[in-house]
Amino acid sequence: MGQTVQPAVVGATGYAGFELARLLFRHPNVKKPVLFTREGEGTPERLDDIYPHISGNGASPLEPFRWEALRNRGVDVLFLATPHEVSREWVPQAAQQGVRVIDLSGAWRLATPAYREIYQFHDNDAAVADKLTAEAVYGMPELHRDKLPGATLVAVPGCYATSIILPLTPLVRSGLIDLNHGVICDSKSGVSGAGKQPTAKTHFVEVAENLSAYAVFSHRHTGEILEQLGLAPEQLVFTPHLLPIPRGILSTIYVRLNSVMQPREIEDCWRTFYAGAPCVRVFPAGKLPQIQYSLHTNYCDIGFALAADGRRLVIVSCLDNLMKGAAGQAVQDMNVMFRWKEEEGLR
Repeated sequence: MGQTVQPAVVGATGYAGFELARLLFRHPNVKKPVLFTREGEGTPERLDDIYPHISGNGASPLEPFRWEALRNRGVDVLFLATPHEVSREWVPQAAQQGVRVIDLSGAWRLATPAYREIYQFHDNDAAVADKLTAEAVYGMPELHRDKLPGATLVAVPGCYATSIILPLTPLVRSGLIDLNHGVICDSKSGVSGAGKQPTAKTHFVEVAENLSAYAVFSHRHTGEILEQLGLAPEQLVFTPHLLPIPRGILSTIYVRLNSVMQPREIEDCWRTFYAGAPCVRVFPAGKLPQIQYSLHTNYCDIGFALAADGRRLVIVSCLDNLMKGAAGQAVQDMNVMFRWKEEEGLR
């Protein structure tokens, strides 16, 4: 297939943005991405000045973002690897320009105002923001594949949310989980999930040889989990933790089933639901995923163990927070948007 689509990336100097640029550089169906920086970032003139690992792939110039430059370069799809508040401000402008956007931030993921309050957005035009919120597609192809080809705004899911929503959705939709008993999600992420900007909590001395919980009952991804699974807040306990590793997520999920089941029935539920999903791998009963299996891939790995009573189920899911949890999922969204193979450029 010819290279007919021109992508652009804003924020390629961050961890997720660089991973995205790297994937686009080698994608067989797109032209070399245009790499933009935001005003005042003070970045070097080339991306390989920051990330020498892409040296040898030809020029990777960084240029200040301007809407005029976007039009002049013939950009077909704009990836925003920008802070939430920046994406919230820029997407209405992109809509006016007629530019399709795939946004890696949390700016447009949530339809429920109460869940969105955690971001404290202040929209210049509330009516326009409401319209875009209604039009935004939650960019999890396994759940919303049919909506992506016609989408003008795709909100890439959060990394923790992806690791929880994918394993739970088939079970919830099949009515297998006793939701009144509650769902407990114990999730652990590598430090790159906190972004490139250093903080006191992500300093090497604080993270190395340590494991810490944070944002208990207040993490931004909680609303996504509730909204996509159709759960009430009192039915979910989600606790994120910071691992002393660069990347990767492991979520351990505890649920009680409505009736006694056999391991094969649980496994079949996932295999049937994800039969056409090339980026989800279901492990056989008793074999549990590990972070190392999914690193640098776009897979979400799902495994489980069922108690002898057939009612208590422990699910383990793993993914790379910079791939399936961010940049890889964004490219997967683009592939579906332009009707290419879903895993194109991701293997």
